[in-house]
Amino acid sequence: MYALARPHALAVLICALAVNAPLGLSGIARAQEAVVAAPDAEALFTSTDPKLHANKQVVYRIIRELLEANHWDKADELLSERYLQHNPNVASGRAPVIAFFTHVLKKPKTPLPSKIAAPVVFVTAEGDLVTVGFVRTEKDPKDPTKTYTTTWYDTWRIVDGKADEHWDSATKM
Repeated sequence: MYALARPHALAVLICALAVNAPLGLSGIARAQEAVVAAPDAEALFTSTDPKLHANKQVVYRIIRELLEANHWDKADELLSERYLQHNPNVASGRAPVIAFFTHVLKKPKTPLPSKIAAPVVFVTAEGDLVTVGFVRTEKDPKDPTKTYTTTWYDTWRIVDGKADEHWDSATKM
């Protein structure tokens, strides 16, 4: 049985190399296109579909009012009480999320900005989900004097005009 499996494994490896070689995946990747923010982030939070538009506007307010200006007193307007959290650093529930930002991160409340400052790349809405992609700048692990850009995302499920569930690309702190 092992003798039969080995030729198959070798064939799979050869096929994988043949497919990936033209893509530059057989060696070390050396080039990357910079991730850049959209010139008009606010325009990305609109839709001709009324339901998608409303959902995008909830997320816009979460970013502008809660995440950027720290007006967590408005959280009851934007987050459901049960707010399911898939970030490994924050417990589920509106109250634990508020506590995380106000007591753990100790983010001070600031005036509401006229526009969001976050470098938004894209906003996608489908059904009850809204995903926002952001530019994220990281230090190059091989040369800490250099940086590179990649993406960060947040996805919210909107139920009855409030964010009810959240996912992002966070890892444990």
